[in-house]
Amino acid sequence: MPLAPDDLLLTDRVAVVTGAAVGIGRAIAVTFARFGADVALCDRDVENLAEAAGEVEGAGRAAISGELDVREPDQVDAFAAAVRERFGRVDILVNNAGGGFRSDFLDVNAKGQSALVRENFDSVTLFIRAFVPLMTEGGSIINLTSVEAHRAAPQFAIYAAQKAAVAQLSRSLALELGTMGIRVNCIAPDLIPTPGVGPLEGDSMTKAPIGVPGHVDDCAGAAVFLAGAASRFVTGTTVHVDGGTWASGGWHQLPDGSWAP
Repeated sequence: MPLAPDDLLLTDRVAVVTGAAVGIGRAIAVTFARFGADVALCDRDVENLAEAAGEVEGAGRAAISGELDVREPDQVDAFAAAVRERFGRVDILVNNAGGGFRSDFLDVNAKGQSALVRENFDSVTLFIRAFVPLMTEGGSIINLTSVEAHRAAPQFAIYAAQKAAVAQLSRSLALELGTMGIRVNCIAPDLIPTPGVGPLEGDSMTKAPIGVPGHVDDCAGAAVFLAGAASRFVTGTTVHVDGGTWASGGWHQLPDGSWAP
């Protein structure tokens, strides 16, 4: 059937968003609610998570929130059980939680590497395994990666490798889960100011070919598209929300020995 304006809405869908307390995750959760979805939010930041859930409810939709560590299987399974009890099913899963730190590869010890792998890759696999059984009517999985999944990332090598792994996982799962009516895609942001990366300053303000920095709502817009009927034939791909930085270049070394995009 031809698309209609109402097909852009997420009316009565049930969405799960990880890392939803601040930044991109919060913007996605609240925007989903504004487009008609009920939302289950989780994060370790309890205070901001409660505020985010309040914004979802302020948009007239139901919200449940869970304080949990996305790296811990038991906590993920318990959250899935709570979502099942409250909503009965899930239509949209957004794996947004993640993070990294700047360090030369040779200075990252085994513990630091394990933390990066667990937070940026293992968490995604845990949530997909826990929530796909609740996607009984098909749905959409949206994994947040990074522009660094698609270009060299000195001093972020392990982080970038995990984001690239998520992108490859998403392509493979698009095939494995397609017959279940589940689409799997990625959003790769860059130049989006968030509490995790801080404000963009100086040259970073205009690094994007589009000439301005992005906003968390730009990622939310891409998520709404990937979650709904407008993208019903889109799976196994990445939407780059970066103002054109992936298309335009890579990294270069500065005189002080540090690296910059």
